Amino acid sequence: MTFLAKIVAWITSGYPEGVPGPDRVPLFALLKRRLSDDEVKAVARELKDLGDFDSADIGVLITQITDELPTPDDIERVRQRLAAKGWPLDDPRDPEEDA
Repeated sequence: MTFLAKIVAWITSGYPEGVPGPDRVPLFALLKRRLSDDEVKAVARELKDLGDFDSADIGVLITQITDELPTPDDIERVRQRLAAKGWPLDDPRDPEEDA
């Protein structure tokens, strides 16, 4: 089992219904650096396996891989990677999220 798979399995067992909002901030607080291209690919693969996710889920997986807060650029890079592979994504600038 890969390092990332171990982390995803650990989080999934601890949060079978998904990571609740209040727990996301501590997870994000662990992050420290910019994602490598391989890490972006790893996050994208894991998200595709999960099926239903949003920007917060992208950030959580980035946190799990890097132990650092994701930058907006890192989240966007993952989103672009998924979109390039044909994965349907919501627009992160969707006005209903701001309402």
